[in-house]
Amino acid sequence: MVMPESNQQESFNPKETPSATQAEGNLQAGAEVETEAKTAAPPVRQAELAAVIEERAAEESVPTVDEKVEERNAAVLADSGRHTRRSFVVAAAASAVGYGVYRWLDRLPAEEMQPAGYRKAFDTNAAISRALFDDKALAPTYPLSASQDLRVNGVYGLKQMLDPASYRLQVVGSAVPVSDPRYSQDVTAWKYIYLDEKTMELQGHDTKTPPPAARTAEKMAPASMMQHATEQQDRIGRMPRGKEEAGESSSTLPVGTPGLLLTIEDILKLPRHELVTQFKCIEGWSQIVHWAGVRMVDFLEAYPPPRINGKEPLYVYMETPEGDYYTGYDLHVCRHPQTLLVTEMMGAPLTQYHGAPLRLHMPTKYGYKQIKRIALISYTNTKPDDYWTKLGYDWYAGL
Repeated sequence: MVMPESNQQESFNPKETPSATQAEGNLQAGAEVETEAKTAAPPVRQAELAAVIEERAAEESVPTVDEKVEERNAAVLADSGRHTRRSFVVAAAASAVGYGVYRWLDRLPAEEMQPAGYRKAFDTNAAISRALFDDKALAPTYPLSASQDLRVNGVYGLKQMLDPASYRLQVVGSAVPVSDPRYSQDVTAWKYIYLDEKTMELQGHDTKTPPPAARTAEKMAPASMMQHATEQQDRIGRMPRGKEEAGESSSTLPVGTPGLLLTIEDILKLPRHELVTQFKCIEGWSQIVHWAGVRMVDFLEAYPPPRINGKEPLYVYMETPEGDYYTGYDLHVCRHPQTLLVTEMMGAPLTQYHGAPLRLHMPTKYGYKQIKRIALISYTNTKPDDYWTKLGYDWYAGL
C-alpha cells in the first residue's frame, strides 16, 4: 500500500526549530571550547614538563668531574700552603733551639775529653742499664764449630815480648794475710823482663781514633805527658808509666804499695772453665771465640777483697805491667759468672798480641774493657781511671 506523499516526510514542529539568535550563541560557545582545548594541555603533559625542567636544572647545578677535581686540588693546595709555612717556622725554631743547646753543651767544662753534659748522659745511660738489667743477664753462647780466631785490635801495653818467667800478677787490697809467702811489702818494685825478640804476629789496626802517619797502635803520649813522666822518674826513681796516648793513669799504684805477687801457676790452680761467646768491638765488628781460663768469681773467692764496715769495695782496677793500658770495673760485674780470666783462646795458649799470659773476657762489655796482659788487680772504693774513658768513651761500656 502506497502511503501518501505527505506521510513520507518528517513532521515539522515550530517550537523545536532554533531561532537564529540561539544558533549564533551556540556557534560562539563551541568556538570558545575549541580554543580552550587548544590552549590547555592535559594534566599528564604538565607533570612530564615539570619533571624535564627539574632534571635540566639539576644537571646545570651539579659540577662535572673536572670541576670537582679542580675544587679538591685548590683545597689541598691551600691547606698545604698553610702547613708548609707552619712547618718552615717550626723547623726554623727547632733548629735554632737545637743549635743553641748544642753550643751550650759544647761549651761546658770538659770531663775526660767530653763536655760535662755528654759525660752526664753516659752516666745516665749506665744507671738506666744497671736498673733494667742489674748486670746479671747472661750473654748468648754458641757451638764450638761457630768459633774463629779473634783478630788483633789494639796492642797497648803489649808491644814488647814479655819473658813468661818474669810474669807476676799484683793483687792489691786482698784480705789474704801478710803471712802468706806471696805477700810483698811493695808490689811496684817487681821488675818485668822483656825479650829482645820480634813476634811474627800481626798487630792489627785500631780504628777508634784517627791514625797519624804511624799506625794508631804505635801512638805515644803527648810530649807534655812524657815530660811529666820523665820528671816523675827523676824525682822518685821509677820508670815512666802510661806511655800511650791517654798518658799515666790516676789510679796507678804509688811506690811502696803492699800486696800479693801471684804466678800464672797460682792462677791455674783455680777451676778451669770454657766459654764460646761473642767478642764485640765498639768499632762495629764482632766474632764468636772459644775461650778458656778461670772465672773471675772464683778468683775473688780465692783472693777476696776485705770488707769495710761489712761491705765490699765497689770497684776493681786493672792495668798492664808498665801501666800503658788500664781499665776500671764495678766489683759486682767481675762476679758475673761469664767474666773470665783467660789463659787460652781457640784451644791454644794466648799469644803476645792477644794478651799472654792473662787477659780478661767480659761478654757483657765492649772489647775495650777486656784488658790484655793483666799485671794488676786492685780492689778500691774510688772509681778507677780508665784508658778509653779518658779519651772520650763510656766508662760503663755495657752491651
